[in-house]
Amino acid sequence: MALGFPPISKKDMEEMGLSQVDFVYVCGDAYVDHSSFGSAIITRTLEAHGYSVGLICQPDFRDENSITVLGEPRLGFLVSAGNMDSMVNHYTVAKKRRQTDAYSPGGEMGKRPDYATIVYCNLIRKVYKKNPIIVGGIEASLRRLGHYDYWSNKVRRSILLDSGADIISYGMGEISIVEIADALASGMDVADITFINGTVYKTRDEENIYDAIKLPEFEEIKEDKKKYAESFGIQYKNTDPFNGKRLYETYDKSLFVVQNPPSRPLTQQEFDDVYERPYMRAWHPVYDKMGGIPAFSEIKFSISSNRGCFGECNFCALTFHQGRIVQARSHESILKEAKIFLSEKDFKGYIHDVGGPTAQFRKPACKKQLVNGACMNKKCLYPKPCPNIEVDHNDYLKLLKELRELKGVKKVFVRSGIRFDYLLADKDDSFLRQLCKYHISGQLRVAPEHISDNVLSKMGKPSVSVYDKFIEKFDKVNKDLGLQQYAVPYLMSSHPGSTIKDAIALAEYLCKHRLNPDQVQDFYPTPGTVSTCMYYTGIDPLTMEKVYVAKDPHEKAMQRALIQYRRPENYELVKEALLREHREDLIGFGKECLIPPRKVTNDKAAGRFGKSGKLANGKTGSSKTGNGKRASGNRNNSSSNKTKASGKRKRK
Repeated sequence: MALGFPPISKKDMEEMGLSQVDFVYVCGDAYVDHSSFGSAIITRTLEAHGYSVGLICQPDFRDENSITVLGEPRLGFLVSAGNMDSMVNHYTVAKKRRQTDAYSPGGEMGKRPDYATIVYCNLIRKVYKKNPIIVGGIEASLRRLGHYDYWSNKVRRSILLDSGADIISYGMGEISIVEIADALASGMDVADITFINGTVYKTRDEENIYDAIKLPEFEEIKEDKKKYAESFGIQYKNTDPFNGKRLYETYDKSLFVVQNPPSRPLTQQEFDDVYERPYMRAWHPVYDKMGGIPAFSEIKFSISSNRGCFGECNFCALTFHQGRIVQARSHESILKEAKIFLSEKDFKGYIHDVGGPTAQFRKPACKKQLVNGACMNKKCLYPKPCPNIEVDHNDYLKLLKELRELKGVKKVFVRSGIRFDYLLADKDDSFLRQLCKYHISGQLRVAPEHISDNVLSKMGKPSVSVYDKFIEKFDKVNKDLGLQQYAVPYLMSSHPGSTIKDAIALAEYLCKHRLNPDQVQDFYPTPGTVSTCMYYTGIDPLTMEKVYVAKDPHEKAMQRALIQYRRPENYELVKEALLREHREDLIGFGKECLIPPRKVTNDKAAGRFGKSGKLANGKTGSSKTGNGKRASGNRNNSSSNKTKASGKRKRK
């Protein structure tokens, strides 16, 4: 038995004095007992409320006996695909199989099945016909109602039906899972657990679905893209725990999938409690000989300080999963976690991140949100910051200062994304100055995503003029501090709304500002986002306006190539795109040109278009500082749907 860890075998159970566990948790990830992993949070939360949980991680999905190793649970099975949707985990946007899985021992791919939640539940049902099954995690949460599935290119039913589970615990789940456990422990039949917020259940009794909005029927959204967009729009506008309504979807005229309103936000004390459970802060020792769990190395010395995001980008699923109301841990809780770092042998003095979905969000956007909820038909930051938004970085600044003053801490990094539009709305530039001075090391990652206002409007992102203003301020602050640091922008290709003309405009912008992207990836249509709905339907579900969508692989390749127009292998695609849009003015040897009249393979003859990407004056495609240092770097998140441009903008 691994001391301190939940049981993973009958032997562990016996050593712990357990003849039967209350819940068996089947998960697609290897087990890491750390608060960055959903399986650990749910397990430790249930334990804190008196329930025992046994773990079956990455069972052999070809063998039903793999699901029986802990025996039959007293109350039921919990099932999750893991920290990622299993299809995103397995496939690139081009639907090519990934080579590694960061959540598996040694990074080995193939330890979980496609559509893992469904497969695991079906495996359980082969052996245990009547035991309650509760599904959760990101995969179940974002597929809780009828949804477009990019990998099969079709509209799929609620995962509740395809899996044969009884209840979905959607969102973050700490509140709903305890309420479900309490209901089961009281002797209540799982079919009668229909009243818990943050859950989805199924019924054949429509009369007992009260105070609810009836969504278009599944057959309608499957056949009619406009109906699909209408349904998604209603769902999106009901993601708030204070004003969200109960929703239900009809299948075959007689079966109803009912989504209760979201769970309430955690109080700060509850949030602290979640992160102060007795985690071992390590992967289970059974994985040691296999090389451990790569994903853990990325976050071991990072601190989650908040959850929820009122940034509300259209391509992000956070609104559907965590919601728009920001919750934050107390300084005391965060400092307590940082002090644990100091006692760990491999801590070198560097806290890798202090943040969350958006680093500097430490409270709700405005006081109204905790009474009336987030506005149903208005965004907090788009197209401009709401007049009611309370912009304040003081609490985050104080927290960062307290962390960096801890004895044994050399540097505290901020690597979570920041919202530059929110930062600019703060009349006090103390946060930006402190950020540049203490919390970045050469590069600050920001996410303009694109430069075409046509595309940005579909993304729910601010105008490029806001980004330009931020860059000017960032450069000025660094100059005042005597620092040479770079803003590294993330960009996205082929997002709904983006045409070849928009992609050319982005390439011109990169050329003008001497930015040289080193990674490019198309928009990835994952479940639960406004942008995915646009991709599938060609309709913006929030306005019901038509949206152009690049789906042809060749056009998408052209849009991607334009972002890396300097690469010789992209020459033909870039030229084709320019000729198609009658932009011959960008073919030539002028400084504004993207490519020469013909493909050049000899570096010496190539001049500014050589294979090395050098300009005629010998400088690299990404601008340099006075000492010749180049801003570059790789984006670590392999499942990302964005692009990183290396280099700092050259100021004239």
